[in-house]
Amino acid sequence: MNLLNGTVRRRLVQALAVSCALGLAGTVAIPFANASTMQNASFAFTPTQNAMAVGQSFDGQAAGAISAQRDDYIATDPAVLAAQKAAAAAAAAAKAAADLAAKTAAQNASSSSSSSSSGSSGAPAAATPNPGSAQAIAKAMLADRGMGDDQYSCLVSLWNRESGWRVNAYNAGSGATGIPQALPGNKMASAGADWATNPATQITWGLGYISGRYGTPCGAWAHSQSAGWY
Repeated sequence: MNLLNGTVRRRLVQALAVSCALGLAGTVAIPFANASTMQNASFAFTPTQNAMAVGQSFDGQAAGAISAQRDDYIATDPAVLAAQKAAAAAAAAAKAAADLAAKTAAQNASSSSSSSSSGSSGAPAAATPNPGSAQAIAKAMLADRGMGDDQYSCLVSLWNRESGWRVNAYNAGSGATGIPQALPGNKMASAGADWATNPATQITWGLGYISGRYGTPCGAWAHSQSAGWY
C-alpha cells in the first residue's frame, strides 16, 4: 500500500511536471508566433473621404493631415443671406451718394467757372453815376433785375464804347441809333413811343436785348471784347 501510494505519487508528479512544461512552452511560443505573423503580414489603410461641397478642395499634408479650402463658399443660411444683402445694399447706397456728391461738385465747379467767365469780364469798375443821368437810370434798372455793381461796370464799359451814353448817338455807316445802338433805331419803339429821345426807353430796350442774346451785360461786354461788336 505504501508502494502504491509512492508510485501514484510519482505518476502524479510526473504528469504535473509535463503539464507545467507544456503550459510554459505554449505561453512562450504564442507571442513569438504572433510576432512572426505580424512581421510577415502586410497591412493597407485606405482613408475614406466624404463628398466635397461645391467650391471645396482638399490638400494632403505631411503626416496624413488634410487641409480644406473654401474659396467659393456659398452661404445658404437665411440669416447670413439677409446680412449679405443688407451689406450689399449699404455699399450700393454709399456708392450712389458718393457719385451724386462728385457730380454735384463737378456741376458747381462748372457753374462757377461759367459765372466767372461771363460775370468777370475785366471791365473796370464804374464810378457812381450822377443822379438822374442815363447811367443812374441803368444802374437802378439792373438792381431791379437782381444785378450788382459788376454787371453795371460791364454795361458802362459796353455803352461807353458803343455810344458814349448819348441818346442821340447815330452811326452813319450802319444806321445804329441811341445809347444801345439799336439797328435800326426804330426797334426801340417796342419799349416806348418816345424811344428817340428818352434814355429810360432806350435803356429798357437795350437791357432786354442783352438779356435775350447774352444773358448779362458782362456776357455782352465779353463778346464785344472779342468780336468788336455786340
